Amino acid sequence: MARILALDYGTKRTGIAVTDELQIIASGLTTVETKSLISFLQTYVSQENVELFIIGEPKQMNNEASESEASISKFLKTLERTFPHIPIHRVDERFTSKMAFQTMIDSGLSKKQRRNKALVDEISATIILQSYLYNRS
Repeated sequence: MARILALDYGTKRTGIAVTDELQIIASGLTTVETKSLISFLQTYVSQENVELFIIGEPKQMNNEASESEASISKFLKTLERTFPHIPIHRVDERFTSKMAFQTMIDSGLSKKQRRNKALVDEISATIILQSYLYNRS
């Protein structure tokens, strides 16, 4: 089997999470500046076998697309062109940032550590990926 890679896409930073090769465990990988994201993914995919991209889908409470969906749609076109052999699946990401922040509190991280937005993005990507793994069966 191959890894599944999840992205919590943002205009400044993107959190990245990945499964193990058996696709059992979702783990945070890193957060990268979005302007370097495609380059990072090209390097990662050249070194690891990735069979699926999971991309967070931000929605409003009324189930309509959020404002950030426009920039995500543009990114998705680039991702599809760059990696035509890797399918893309979208996962509702409502509340993932709040869940990530709560996870940081529950883990005992200090206020200073909880201000680390890159860590919040990485944890959010992990929650998105875990949600996909849980719901796919």
